[in-house]
Order: sequence, then C-alpha cells, then structure tokens
Amino acid sequence: MLPYRHIQSPDKPALIMASSGKTLMYSELEANSNQIAHLFRSMGLKAGDAISLLIDNSLWFHQLVMAAHRSGLRYTCMSTKLAPREVAYILEDSHSKVLVASHSLAALAEAAVKDVTGAALMMTDGASGPFEDLAARLKGLPTTRIEDESLGEAMLYSSGTTGQPKGVKRAPVVRTLDDLPALSMIGMGLYGFHPDMIYLSPAPLYHAAPLGWTMGVLELGGAVLIMEHFDAEAALESIQRYRVTHAQWVPTHFVRMLKLPEATRKAYDLSTLQGVFHAAAPCPIPVKQAIIDWWGPIVHEYYAGTEGNGFAVLNSQEWLAHQGSVGKALNCEIKICDEDGNPVPPRVEGEVFFAGGGQFEYYNDPEKTAKSRNRHGWSTLGDIGWLDEDGFLYLTDRKSFMIISGGVNIYPQEVENLLITHPKVADVAVIGAPHEEMGEQVIAVVQPADPSEVGDDLAAELMTFCRANISHVKCPRRIDFRAELPRHQTGKLYKRLIRDEYWAKSPA
Repeated sequence: MLPYRHIQSPDKPALIMASSGKTLMYSELEANSNQIAHLFRSMGLKAGDAISLLIDNSLWFHQLVMAAHRSGLRYTCMSTKLAPREVAYILEDSHSKVLVASHSLAALAEAAVKDVTGAALMMTDGASGPFEDLAARLKGLPTTRIEDESLGEAMLYSSGTTGQPKGVKRAPVVRTLDDLPALSMIGMGLYGFHPDMIYLSPAPLYHAAPLGWTMGVLELGGAVLIMEHFDAEAALESIQRYRVTHAQWVPTHFVRMLKLPEATRKAYDLSTLQGVFHAAAPCPIPVKQAIIDWWGPIVHEYYAGTEGNGFAVLNSQEWLAHQGSVGKALNCEIKICDEDGNPVPPRVEGEVFFAGGGQFEYYNDPEKTAKSRNRHGWSTLGDIGWLDEDGFLYLTDRKSFMIISGGVNIYPQEVENLLITHPKVADVAVIGAPHEEMGEQVIAVVQPADPSEVGDDLAAELMTFCRANISHVKCPRRIDFRAELPRHQTGKLYKRLIRDEYWAKSPA
C-alpha cells in the first residue's frame, strides 16, 4: 500500500512549470521524495526534528516538502523575499537542523548563514559556498519508502508586531499518510476538486495558502501548474494552454488581470475553469463584481489565517446577496467581542474571535499565544469586524494596523523599529494607505532629526537603509516628512490620526 492516493496513477503529471512546461510525473515525485526522506534519515533526522526550506517556485519545492512530510519532520518554508538576518533568525528560532536553499537564491542563503552554526546546508542544482549539492547527496539512495514513515507538519512564520516573526505551530493532525488532508476534503466539497483537476498556483509556494492547497491537490491526485512568477496575461494564457480547472488568487491578481485591455482579456478561452477562490485580503466590491461578471458564478472566497483557528467561506451567490462579506463560519463559531471579551449583537463592530476551531501556539512565545485568546478561550487573528443577522462576517479594520499589500501581511511596528534606529530619524509612524492595485501601500511618515535635511536625498537614504535590512515587500513605497508626529504626553503615538488622514484622501 503506497502512502498517497495519487500513486494510483503513477504516469500522470503531478507538477508542471507554467512557462517552461517542465513536468514531474507522480512516479518521479514518489521516487524522488523517497530518496530525500532516506537522505534525511542518513543525516540523523528523526520524527519531530525541524528543517527549513528557502526554495523558489520550482519542481524541487514539493519534492522536499513531500519528503519532510512523510518523514515526520517539522518543516518551515521561508519567504524568498527575506533579508539575510531574517533568514538567520528563523533558522535559529525554529531549531532547524537542515537548511535547503535554491541555487538561484545562493547570495541570500550564503549571507544568511555566515553567523549560523549547527545546521547542515544543502542547495538544489549545484553547490555554492558552504552549501553542498543536494543532487549529489541523493545519488544511489533508495527510491523505496523509509521504514518509519510518519506524518510531518508545516510550521510557517508570521510576522509579529514586536518586529520578530513567530512560528505558527498548529495542534497535531490526527490522521495517517493514507488519509486525505482537510484541505483536500474542503476543496472537494466547496470547489469541486477531483483527481483529474488542473490546478493553477500563481503565487509564491512558501505562503500558507499555496503550500496547503497544492499539497491538498497532490494528495487527491490532481495536477499542479506552477507559475514561476505571476504575470496577468501569462496567467490567462496558462489557463487556456493547460486547460486549467481550478485556481486560487489574491485580490491583487484580479486587479492586474482586470486592467489588461479588453481585447487581451477576451483573446483567451477560460471556459475550462470550474471553480476559483481567493483569500489573503478583503476584495474591493467593484473588483469582485467585475470578476464574477467575467468568469461567472464560480468565484469563491474564504477568510482564514496561517494559525488555522477558523475558516469562513462564501460562494458567488452568497456574496451577491451579502456584498462585502468575507464569509460564514465553516468549522467553527465566529464571535464578535467588545474590549472586555463580551459578545456583541449583529452589526456591532468588535474584535473577531473563533470558537471551536483549530488550536495553535506561537513557537517559543507563550506571551503572544496567551494574548491571542480571550477569557472564554476563543482565539483571534486581531481583526475587527461585524456579523450580519445571517452570520456573514464583514471585516472593517485591523487591530494592530497590519497592512495587507498584494495579499502579503506587513506589520508596521517591524518597519518602525528599524527606521527609528537610523541616526537621521527622530520619530516615525508606518501606516498602510489606499493603493488601487495592491490594496494598500506602505508609507513611512518620518520626523527628521534635522529638518534642514528633508528632501529626496534623505528619502532615498532611508529607502536604501530599509531594503538592506528587511524584506523588500515590507519596505515603504513612499516616505513623507513632518515636523512632528502626534503623540500624547505619555509617549503614545496617535497612529490612527495619521492613517485616517491618508484614507480620507482616497477617492474611494
């Protein structure tokens, strides 16, 4: 009995790279992931040990994840947009015994491990610096299953308001390697997943949603079509060329595809699409309406987080009747609570909590874990919203002023903590302001130490400083200057006043 249902069709494509057409068959995925599992065991890794992966969108990604998954390992997939110090922090904080990096990311990987000790280092497609060639290590290893297979788990890192990312460790899943995972079951029930599906993944695979959904498709037996990098017209061309049936998006993808000339959009046959879904950020009502008008009532939405503590869903018909909603509870109860943790009536705003959903903890951070619960034991992602009388959820704010730009979560405090260390910065507030394409853009409002230095040169210097120390996706897209920021005598920054000014200027 083989461990995954997909091996019932060993000569079927499992992974396809959209631009190059390079394909990995299920038989190859099985054999190669078995070899990597044997390599992990030969390195002394046992069930429960941790590894980290710094892998771009390539055929290597799922081979490594599948090997870790069947070896009982805890695997952390890192963002390829991180700065070296961020990679080093996650590697050490996760207690990873191995780091595997893509050769295309050699410069980042080598810079990250300069001061890191204790982790074995391997690289795909060749050796570089202290990294060994993974392919060379695999030569001669068995392609059969390891004898002590067990179910591994992902532990992804979500940035925290304190400026350091934290690992999200979910409660163990009680199932065997032969059982279909929850996302496969949800996909079958809600979106019509089936073994003959062609699933387009347009986003970086290290994110929780692309990782989870593509693994669900593979364990069901469908084909995963991976875009190396998202391009609006290339996505439409891929749907037509590969006859895509399902896909997951973020609202920014919709915006970019809708901005294509009408003639370009109409040039591609999208009739094979059976079910698409989006998440990661609230979708503007006009954008959602336009996508439904274009693709038909096959557009679904869900609201969830890396923490896995709750899941809300709605289909096109439900959204049309509840425009602006992000969904209705599926595997939990959604509670809207006031500051004292008391539930509030429908249409009253409060903090969004999940009751009865999945359990999680922030790795190595019991204080943050405790803050995510209220006195009832319900957990929250820190969002603010309200429920209507039918139980549909509407998000209206983010408790921590988290910025969502292009579907990526960005926490202002992390950027502020960096900028305030610059000698030419006296005070700083980082906020998210409306952006037509990305949803929100990161803006740093800076009080300079010397007002005479205000200008483009200082803005450029601060931009360079940010890009050298944190992921580029977190860096401000704009820096504005003010003589003084609004602070209370106690030192509390009235960030909401600044944020409200920028949102008031938005034409929306």
